[in-house]
Amino acid sequence: MADRKVQQLLSRFKRGTLTEEQLLQSLSAQMYESLGFATVDHHRQHRHGFPEVIFSEGKTPQQVAAIAKAIARRGSVLLATRASEKHFAAVRKTVPGVRYNALARTIVGNEKNVQRTGLGTILVVTAGTSDIPVAAEAVETASVMGNAVDTLFDVGVAGIHRILLQSEKLRQASVIIVVAGMEGALASVVGGMVQTPVIAVPTSVGYGASFRGLSALLGMLNSCAAGVTVVNIDNGFGAGYAASLMNRRVMKSGRS
Repeated sequence: MADRKVQQLLSRFKRGTLTEEQLLQSLSAQMYESLGFATVDHHRQHRHGFPEVIFSEGKTPQQVAAIAKAIARRGSVLLATRASEKHFAAVRKTVPGVRYNALARTIVGNEKNVQRTGLGTILVVTAGTSDIPVAAEAVETASVMGNAVDTLFDVGVAGIHRILLQSEKLRQASVIIVVAGMEGALASVVGGMVQTPVIAVPTSVGYGASFRGLSALLGMLNSCAAGVTVVNIDNGFGAGYAASLMNRRVMKSGRS
């Protein structure tokens, strides 16, 4: 939708019905929109291939709703993370058809405009059931970015046979996201089993000495398995986004 608007502006400029100053002002308005408390980056889709995502935590429901409305009315896919029920209640008053995933804490809208950009499947794996909320955020992110997503839950190293039995499923994935708390060992195990990129997500799940995910983070950073990269603690969104970019590169390279 934004591309068509820009094309229309350029056509008007060529025909002489729009001055150079008017063109620049109109193009600037297409790129950024000031809401007073926030500046919405409409140009991000052109730079990154996906619209700006709303981080809802710390924002009021009214602020999230206003930003969501600005994004959605351009026809862009809407994704808001770390959203509460109150955020969702405010957003659905201004953006029709949005849905809320309470487990992932995400708000999604304009899903009909999601375009398939990844060729392979992104597999999201968790060590335990307690890691699923962070994994759900990764699943939602990768899905709305146009990827086929599969999941494999509760296959941590406390019962190592569980992940070993899934070796074929692991090998079929184009990118694997491993979500684990405690000592974070599952990422190294998976990284040693596959030849695809592995994105490790440490979670704040664990007893006192896990230091709210710091132990898992350091363990994953020190992984001896080549090909394992790490995002921040509980950052399912970051993992889903990075996996989507990798899967897009897979498609461009022609790998199936």
